[in-house]
Amino acid sequence: MVKVFEKTKALTDKPMHYCPGCTHGIIHRLVAETIDELGIQDKTIGVAPVGCAVFAYEYFNCDMHEASHGRAPAVATGIKRVHPDNVVFTYQGDGDLASIGLAEITHAAARGENFTTIFINNAIYGMTGGQMAPTTLLDQVTTTSPYGRGANKEGHPIRISEMLSTLEGPSYIARVSVHDIKNIIKAKRAIKKAFEMQLEGKGFALIEVLSTCPTNWGMDPVESLKWLEDNMVPYYPLGVYKEVK
Repeated sequence: MVKVFEKTKALTDKPMHYCPGCTHGIIHRLVAETIDELGIQDKTIGVAPVGCAVFAYEYFNCDMHEASHGRAPAVATGIKRVHPDNVVFTYQGDGDLASIGLAEITHAAARGENFTTIFINNAIYGMTGGQMAPTTLLDQVTTTSPYGRGANKEGHPIRISEMLSTLEGPSYIARVSVHDIKNIIKAKRAIKKAFEMQLEGKGFALIEVLSTCPTNWGMDPVESLKWLEDNMVPYYPLGVYKEVK
């Protein structure tokens, strides 16, 4: 019998703790498949964040390092500079990267540090109870914006990919989504491209992945996928924002 599908070696057998319908699991799988296909499992070092993916070190079957809240890019910088022949990636949510860690990711990108960042944007703080994040959409209701986010009071959502693409340092910045099969396939290609840029020594790469949070959005999994497509994609357009040839 021909085997057409198997568990990726770059994921452990540990059951994931994510809520039903959360797309973190899909994104973990895409990163792990990339590690497998590139044959880099033995030399990959991941940096886990503080947030919903805080236990990522239990799921990725490679060397992992836990970072303080928002400091994953600084930790990854140190690891990559000490171990330049290793493949280093950070896996961060919007509360971790776009809020407390905004300075770290901006300066790592500006320096062109040769590591890869997987940035999960679900427009909310997931782990801590559904507070407003820097990426929360206008009029979106959260526990700390019960009447909806307002531009005059809370400000506009931050578009991380667009902002970082204005810097000279990054080699590859793209925004993808995992709300349907077609976009999951595109997301995989972008993630693999980002790792390949690192292997080629071209510098910093970031893939922003639009993701769902059914629990804190107050929706079932199917509704959340539709909400992402209808509301997040128009504000956060998908595509490549910078690529160094």
